[in-house]
Amino acid sequence: MDRDDAGQEHGTAERERLYAPPPPAQGQGFARTWWGRTWLQALEDTALDGKQLKRGRALARQGAVGAVSVRPGRITAVVPGSDRSPLRADVLLRELDADEWERLLDVMVAQAGHIAALLDRDMPPRLMEDAADAGLDLLPGIGDLDAECACGAWDHCPHTAALSYQMARVLDEDPFALLLLRGRAEREVLEALQERSTARAARESSGGPGDGAPVTGAEPAGVDAAEAFVLGALLPPLPPQPTPVGEAPRVLALEGAESAGPDVDVEALELLAEDAAARAGRLLAEALSAEHADAAPPRTLTAWEDAVRFAATHPSATLGRLAEGCGRGVEDLRRAVRAWRFGGAEALAVLEESWTPPPGAVERARDLLEDSWPQEEARPALRAAGTCWTAVGAEAQLRYGPDGRWWPFRRQRGAWWPVGRPERDAAVALAAALADDAEPPAGED
Repeated sequence: MDRDDAGQEHGTAERERLYAPPPPAQGQGFARTWWGRTWLQALEDTALDGKQLKRGRALARQGAVGAVSVRPGRITAVVPGSDRSPLRADVLLRELDADEWERLLDVMVAQAGHIAALLDRDMPPRLMEDAADAGLDLLPGIGDLDAECACGAWDHCPHTAALSYQMARVLDEDPFALLLLRGRAEREVLEALQERSTARAARESSGGPGDGAPVTGAEPAGVDAAEAFVLGALLPPLPPQPTPVGEAPRVLALEGAESAGPDVDVEALELLAEDAAARAGRLLAEALSAEHADAAPPRTLTAWEDAVRFAATHPSATLGRLAEGCGRGVEDLRRAVRAWRFGGAEALAVLEESWTPPPGAVERARDLLEDSWPQEEARPALRAAGTCWTAVGAEAQLRYGPDGRWWPFRRQRGAWWPVGRPERDAAVALAAALADDAEPPAGED
């Protein structure tokens, strides 16, 4: 949805925006961002009748929802009723009061990355965490989304559910719609942030106390100007940023290999050096990226995960030695390597770990399965066990991951092997699992 075409401002204060309906959401989910999915989670946790949600989801998927009006505390759209007559549907969310907005603006201005992300139509999770620390829940939770509909329903009906599903797509494209729903238009928010940023910069440049609070009995903050001037003349300038690595670094053969002792595996040592150089190059590229400052540090891999990663990225590695070092079998490592090549640590977790879905997740997964097949086609018979759906009478299985994607597996040599990358559409994933000629990922022996 293009922002210039999708939204129209009304009034000098821009306290209402009208978002044109996007194309029908056929063959895809209604939310692709974490904040859009959180909005839908609040809807699905709030509604008492799952059948109404399913009907509303079908209406939204057909493109039956009209333009969405967003204003403080309320979203509105026209949705056809059962007799195709137009019905007004509204969903209400509490506005933040003046004190809450002051705290939220303080949270936003404290981190320049928050403002930059919002301007880029992104909503960083850190902003939500900082807001929560200030006692604010910007996104709705269970029971926060109230419904009003001309059909007379007292709870969420298909019409308000359809509007809510459509609103998730609006939020995907423009998180400022959430701020407007909470009470402030985009221009109001940006002007308030600019005022706070200017005042903060003035205080810091003058060395004055923050928020006008008097400081008594304390040394002035910062470095003495004369000392800073002298240090500036003495210290060398900062070095330039490293040059980004354009290609994988090459590791030269180790010198003196012929004189190495019998306990030194020179080829293995060279392979480790090559891997370390490649990882260092990748870390450098990530450090020079624009997103690095706001990115969370990567999780440290376990010994098994690192062995799988190493084997997946270095086909010449000796699998038997790696497997033995981790106390696992070679066949286990082969399956793990195939999973890693399809999706890294996440795919390995889907292969080897079971997880307990939160309440309602399995029911939503079943709904996703039903939505993946058109009504005129018969859905294959699937037997559910936890988060796994096994095709009856076939050597194929779907596994539902924590991120809502479907992973295809196929029974080979008496065990379940991953045979494809994850898909949002369960039908696509099952087709990969049922394919007799499923190809392993590139690089697999």
